[in-house]
Amino acid sequence: MERLAGKIILLSGAGRALAALAAGALASLSQAPFDFPLAAFIAFPVLVWLLDGAVAAPERRGLRRLGPAFWVGWLFGFGYFLVGLWWTGNALLVEADLFAWALPLAIIGLPALLAFFYAFAAALAKVAWSDDIGRIAALAVAFALAEWLRSVLFTGFPWNAVGYAAMPVPVAMQSLVVLGAVGMNVLAVFVFSLPALLAGRDHLKLGVMLGIGLVALHLGYGAMRLSRAEATDGAETVAIRVIQPSILQSQKWDMAERDRIFQAHLDLTTRPVEQGDAAPDVIIWPETSVPFLFSDRPDALAALGAAINDDQRLLAGIVRARAGSEGGADYYNSIVVIDGSGEIVDAFDKVRLVPFGEYLPFQDFLSRFGLRQLAQNIGGFSAGTTRRPLDLGNGISGLPFICYEVIFPGIAPRGSTDARLLVNVTNDAWFGDTPGPYQHFRQAQFRAVESGLPLVRAANNGISAAVDGYGRVIDGLALDAVGALDVKVPMTSADALVPPFRAGVAGWMILIVIGIAATMNNLRSRNPLN
Repeated sequence: MERLAGKIILLSGAGRALAALAAGALASLSQAPFDFPLAAFIAFPVLVWLLDGAVAAPERRGLRRLGPAFWVGWLFGFGYFLVGLWWTGNALLVEADLFAWALPLAIIGLPALLAFFYAFAAALAKVAWSDDIGRIAALAVAFALAEWLRSVLFTGFPWNAVGYAAMPVPVAMQSLVVLGAVGMNVLAVFVFSLPALLAGRDHLKLGVMLGIGLVALHLGYGAMRLSRAEATDGAETVAIRVIQPSILQSQKWDMAERDRIFQAHLDLTTRPVEQGDAAPDVIIWPETSVPFLFSDRPDALAALGAAINDDQRLLAGIVRARAGSEGGADYYNSIVVIDGSGEIVDAFDKVRLVPFGEYLPFQDFLSRFGLRQLAQNIGGFSAGTTRRPLDLGNGISGLPFICYEVIFPGIAPRGSTDARLLVNVTNDAWFGDTPGPYQHFRQAQFRAVESGLPLVRAANNGISAAVDGYGRVIDGLALDAVGALDVKVPMTSADALVPPFRAGVAGWMILIVIGIAATMNNLRSRNPLN
């Protein structure tokens, strides 16, 4: 191992660049749908050794001394996001005649921009670098800070955070309750990087003990929570039908297809339940499932009311129009709740819009160069202002999330809402049969664990499912399936929703403690008296 590490440390030029790219690409295989954590245990030690060798020329001063580490981190990040997010380009091929020219921007440009967060992490870690376990602590803290910044800056895009690699199954997801996303990122990078100590003798035994101990605590806590879940969850359930029509994105806004699409949703809604099953209390359609404005088709609301019973509620993703301030109309990506009389009794407008997908940042400026958002059928969306539970009837309320809103960590902290479940409607048909829908669904599972609430997800095309408050899939529909999923969703007991303490505080405390330890270790290693 020392020989291998030595060769990696001594790499320079193209060799170092290729190694950093390959390590980042390998690390992406630890994410869904591959779920191969061993890849991270290889990739991060390689990154540590590359940073060991990323030493600036003696004449460089100040921040310029961090340049080699910065570019190693950028190349690692570029490989990571290139392999992990290449599928975003698939959305541009839906209307290839309009957007194919932008394919390089999605496949290469987005990873190139996101890679700067990992470049920042590598450079920051290098400030407190040492020759032993301290450098691993510094790298873990720096990556956790970079991932936090990635979730908040420029509207945020926390897709495939490195900590998610440590949570491929529900037993490994439970630590989120205590650590939050920040804590998971810190400890995941720390543990993934520990094999780098095999190339030297300093702190090897400490590293082995910490690695085994942290993994044991992580999985042991998860096993304990799940074992208690079987005994503590209440028997109260709500019957929900989830509609997945799998409409091709190329047909979704075709004027000639709209009646057929609407009827396909109605047919799935009125499909008889299996013998012995109760009729659903709530029926959920996917994002923008109604292919026209209700103001243009008032008959559609009547048809929806006729499709459900008086005691049922139907949630439908729609485009909602409202008169704008300059005489035009503002459009919203919305969810409406419809009762058995065909009346809209509640509604929610999407708060977090997708940049370049649902709105164009700096629109007045960028539109001069021919740039447009993908949602061209209405000229883009406006953002809602607040997120609040929707009234689903029978004393049940659901906290709504439209599409990628569900990827943001901590967006529904445990005990912070009166809602009894999370509702996520989406349209992943944009991404086809790629890793995208699987990664999106995985992040929805994490929100269920964080909140302790069951989550029901209706996708136009995969992956529709019901997940309990521990991230366990109750039932679901596969990608490309067409169907109506009838499921009884267990409500989490009130006792299970009481947080052990303020969510995520432990994660930040761990980050601070490890950061202080890494800094002190760095200062000690520089002291000539030691």
